[in-house]
Amino acid sequence: MADAPHDWEFEALGTGWVVSTPEPLPATGAAAVTAELERIDRTWSRFRDDSMVADMARGPGRFPIPVGDQPLIDWYERLYRVTGGAVSPLVGQALVNAGYDAQYTLRRIGGISPCPAWNDVIATHDGDLVTTTATVFDVGAAGKGFAIDRVAEIVAGYTDSFIVDGSGDMVISTGDPVRVALEHPGDPSKAIGVATLGSGAICASARNRRAWGEHGDWHHIIDPTTGTPTWDVVATWVIAPTAMLADGLSTALFFTPPERLREQSAQLGTDFDYVVVRHNGTVDYSDNPDWELFL
Repeated sequence: MADAPHDWEFEALGTGWVVSTPEPLPATGAAAVTAELERIDRTWSRFRDDSMVADMARGPGRFPIPVGDQPLIDWYERLYRVTGGAVSPLVGQALVNAGYDAQYTLRRIGGISPCPAWNDVIATHDGDLVTTTATVFDVGAAGKGFAIDRVAEIVAGYTDSFIVDGSGDMVISTGDPVRVALEHPGDPSKAIGVATLGSGAICASARNRRAWGEHGDWHHIIDPTTGTPTWDVVATWVIAPTAMLADGLSTALFFTPPERLREQSAQLGTDFDYVVVRHNGTVDYSDNPDWELFL
């Protein structure tokens, strides 16, 4: 984007979005983006009572997966398998019990227990989600990345040069390199480095983004094997071909060493680059000239 871009700023899925294009997106394109994000929210949000996810929480059944959404569920199945269940859409009830519920109670309202296993709840996930019991299904680990990709697909029908930014997670298609700051997990006014890319996606996860409790002792990245927050990793960044992949992997890195994930690239279906900041102050990162870290 050689010229100054046009930024379309709006709210959707509970967060801020910016779509940057050389010229304003036509009204038909903007309407398509708005409609698609509303459809995704109506299907997968656990924060509204008219969604498919709300129906899943009321009881078992057969829930049709919209055709274009099958890759999201397939990605969750692969992440679940590769991480040994550490990334799971069945973490929803644990989040509700911890206070991250539809009312944003932000105080623990239920007991602590491990999340159910995939095969104990999901009978099949091909075409339909067939569940054997009521479940609070949560796509927070990769759902926003999926939504960013869907918006990018729509925008790409109108221009080859664009950035879709969903609250800092991005799909970039500019040709010219774009520098993206890596926000310091302890001080949002600072950066620990910069990523430079002209195409692809970059997503981040940080436990401080949603933390609550008197001493910040709860946050939204829950270990399904315990039902409690994970603490070793503070923040992660991932560069991958799509935002859905980058988003899911940025969560997986809270539970699984990056080297082990990269060894499973064939099973994951993608290669990726990463930065991982740990609680003890150490930083792991892949050898990639796209990263410029201030260490």
